[in-house]
Amino acid sequence: MDKYHIKEIKGTEFPAGRLTRVIVGPGAPVEAQNFVMGYVTVYPGGSVPLHSHEQEEVYFIVSGKGIMHVNDERENVESGSYIYIHPNSTHMLENTSSENMIMMFCYAPKSVVDHWKKELDGEIK
Repeated sequence: MDKYHIKEIKGTEFPAGRLTRVIVGPGAPVEAQNFVMGYVTVYPGGSVPLHSHEQEEVYFIVSGKGIMHVNDERENVESGSYIYIHPNSTHMLENTSSENMIMMFCYAPKSVVDHWKKELDGEIK
């Protein structure tokens, strides 16, 4: 059995106001063959900026609340909400509250999505 704890993963601070920890995938303690999974703290007023990629993805809101954008749709989300994101759909998650939002994501097929580098390089906000 391979057992880990989220506190063992430093993660990456993104300019849009979140800490992303990849818990399964490239650079993580566990690397699955077919998918990537992460644990994200979205700070008050922070977001996962608008982006798209070829992978299908699911966001699961563990705690907090905000607004999820997928293509031309917007929906309020809260603890327990989950969103299936079709491949190549533009999507964004905003924390509209005064408390941290915790979100988990899982996408496949496995890769490092390019919007992370674009955000760190200042290309998307």
